[in-house]
Amino acid sequence: MRHAPAGYSLVDLLVALAVGGGLMASTLTLLHLGLRAWVWGAARVEAQQSARYAVERLAGELREAGYDPTVAGIAPVVLAEPTRVVFQRDFNGNGVVDPTRERVTYLLRPGETILRRDAGGARSRWSSTCGRSGSPTSTAPAPRRPIRPR
Repeated sequence: MRHAPAGYSLVDLLVALAVGGGLMASTLTLLHLGLRAWVWGAARVEAQQSARYAVERLAGELREAGYDPTVAGIAPVVLAEPTRVVFQRDFNGNGVVDPTRERVTYLLRPGETILRRDAGGARSRWSSTCGRSGSPTSTAPAPRRPIRPR
């Protein structure tokens, strides 16, 4: 009676290698998809935070519009167009609006989806778009961390 040879045959090793390679490829694919989903989710959270910051700042400046402690008759909204709005207020209480410190302009240029803010030379911008790849993109004011709204 013959005994079976000890060990694995070449066919056994090739099948094990093919199965192991398939498992490794599927694991790496799942890892890559999970990483892409995480990056997209993080960008979306940043976008929501940036949009929240922009809306809070706009709302605060809108509430301040027309602040006139001397009752000099300062108009709260200087200009209101579909793509531009200008607010003003008298912070120092002298009855005169200083256009470099007490006037704020929000501008949406034609063909762009970036909301721009001009406060007497201090310009900043917020984006409200998604890039061509579907991922949110934007920049926030310079000293703040950029956050991408959708």
